[in-house]
Amino acid sequence: MQRYRSFGTFMRTEFGFTVYKVNVDAGFTCPNRDGTLGLAGCIYCNNDSFRPNSCKPTLSLSEQVTNGMNHIRKRYKANKFIVYFQPYTNTYAPLETLRELYTEALAQPDVIGLAIGTRPDAVDSEKIGMLEELAANHFILIEYGLQSIYDKSLEFINRGHDYAAFRRAVQMTKDRGIHIGAHLIAGFPTETREEMLAMAEEISSLPIGFLKVHQLQVVKDTPLADLYREKPFYTFGYREYLDFIVDFIERTSPEIVFQRLFATAPDSILVAPDWGRSRYEILRDIERQLEARDTHQGKKYRLQPALHTGG
Repeated sequence: MQRYRSFGTFMRTEFGFTVYKVNVDAGFTCPNRDGTLGLAGCIYCNNDSFRPNSCKPTLSLSEQVTNGMNHIRKRYKANKFIVYFQPYTNTYAPLETLRELYTEALAQPDVIGLAIGTRPDAVDSEKIGMLEELAANHFILIEYGLQSIYDKSLEFINRGHDYAAFRRAVQMTKDRGIHIGAHLIAGFPTETREEMLAMAEEISSLPIGFLKVHQLQVVKDTPLADLYREKPFYTFGYREYLDFIVDFIERTSPEIVFQRLFATAPDSILVAPDWGRSRYEILRDIERQLEARDTHQGKKYRLQPALHTGG
């Protein structure tokens, strides 16, 4: 029994074969780093915490795609790929620059689509229109980094936009043939456990098809690490997070596809929480927890938004 909708299973059902992501760095920056909104970025952000070694902006986009596909082919015998524009804000450029980059990626053999990580305040009607054109013949997923539905938390992390900006971006994107994803982080010291869980219902009330959620990680060379060193705050223990994420899965619409349920920053830069578990072990233990509780995605889902968002 599959107890939650996973991305891999969704793609196999959708296309009839396994699809793998190839991460690329197209050299984007972020309006929260280049001075448009700020210079420091979000307080937790260190892109080395999730950037694969094969994802290097010193190589051309085509070289990154080719190298990534070759590596995945050898390891997993993969045949079809989605190019994932991952680091920083991947719609933060002029329209024609974006069109050239996305078209170049889609032109690579065996690439069937794109996943584009971005901010909700870095899209407009023209960019969404261009993605709609690409979506007519390709799988196009835009992943909006939200992190929290609470404005108090967005202010704490120096996000540079509010929850309303996310809702506007989602409304602009829906019904355009573009798949919509959201990213959430659980564990900000500004939120209670119940507030974190309430994000499941709120996101489920929106036209969101894909969701990444993971625990807050404190990594080196970030303002959050400085804050943690000066005045340590609580981070999720391992067993506690297993309980939390299962509760979250129960409260999430069964229509949403989970792309991520946890994060694993490299040990070399991880400050807290240090669980000492591999990706395989964490995924295994989440599945065991779901089975032990005889529960599944959507079991406690109710079609209603969270009562408290923003503020």
